[in-house]
Amino acid sequence: MNTFNDIKELVFALNRESKLISEMFSKRKSIDYKLSDAIELVDYDENRIDFLIQRSVIRENGAILELDDLFLEFFEQVLDVNEEINLSYIDENIKNIKENIHYFLNENNENTKYGYLRFIKKAFRKIGLVTLRSVVDLRRNTDNTFKNESNYKNKQLKLESLDEKRTGIKNLIRQTLKIVNQEEVTFFNRALDEELNIIIIDLKLQLGECSHNLIEIEKQIIDYLNQIKIHGKFLEKLRKLKYLKDHFLIEAETDIKQIVSNKNHVIFETRTSEPLNLSLDFLREDEKAFELIKRNAKNHKDRKLFKTELADSISNEFLENSTVEEIMINYEEIKNSFIATSDNLFHFILNYDFSKNVEFNERVTIFCHVISLYEQDLDIKNNFQTTNDIEYAIVMAK
Repeated sequence: MNTFNDIKELVFALNRESKLISEMFSKRKSIDYKLSDAIELVDYDENRIDFLIQRSVIRENGAILELDDLFLEFFEQVLDVNEEINLSYIDENIKNIKENIHYFLNENNENTKYGYLRFIKKAFRKIGLVTLRSVVDLRRNTDNTFKNESNYKNKQLKLESLDEKRTGIKNLIRQTLKIVNQEEVTFFNRALDEELNIIIIDLKLQLGECSHNLIEIEKQIIDYLNQIKIHGKFLEKLRKLKYLKDHFLIEAETDIKQIVSNKNHVIFETRTSEPLNLSLDFLREDEKAFELIKRNAKNHKDRKLFKTELADSISNEFLENSTVEEIMINYEEIKNSFIATSDNLFHFILNYDFSKNVEFNERVTIFCHVISLYEQDLDIKNNFQTTNDIEYAIVMAK
């Protein structure tokens, strides 16, 4: 197998055959791309296709051409259209971060330490991006599986598999936050790198957004599985009825006659209007028809004709751009402020200053959100208290 000599040759080959590669990538799932289709896109020069085959950009299988898996995965990752959720990639980055942190702490040479630090920053950036992309793929795959999979057993199995991947992403998020907040405090104190601090802040925001989306995806998967369960029971009953009907046992072993006799679905049918249109000859020639027309015209001669009123022109003030500021609730800031106190979480949130008016019910919701997002940082007691008819558990900082 030949390989490209350098990046310049690779980029030149991809650029020269961009028309063919773009067409094969766009139709990678719809059709089998034939050699006869590809030859037209390279100006009928088979040597150009042979060059791509020799360099493993495309693979030839009989008369069918396919993009090589390596390039296909590269294009899908860059264009963010990959449907496979690879949790091992995130897990591998977490392991590499832990290893390089140990190398950093043990190293005395500043240049070598900077190399380890640069790798750690790169890995943290990757974790944030890959986790976001995995959550987006998870939501898309969940919808596609429920809507497009026709086999109910396979649909259920696929949704359960996606739910396991959701749990895996949630655990990886928890491991990442544990490294940042608890396990490697010494490293962050020694690193003192401004870019690393910015990367960690962005990472926490990305992982927080992923956690919120995972909660919604969990609800969605549960709802889909419940629908499948209901449909499955219906199909099971339908198959049983069909079996009885095919074997001429349905009347003997069921009460279908009694049930059908009690039903009268005709009243639920929509009424069909059947207008009776008079012929023009009848209206012109018949005297009685003419008398009826005159009588009808007399009854409507006083009818007022209303003119359509034009609406006033839109005021300029409605066309001006306006900016509306909204104060968002920062759960990370609430958690950090709470950990610095000795108060219980419910009482703390009840008295917390949100810089806007927050009602009691909304503060209860915020209390639940903080527990679900930062359960690993909180100590949930078995003691309970009641405020405004709301019973809540005592939650303290660890």
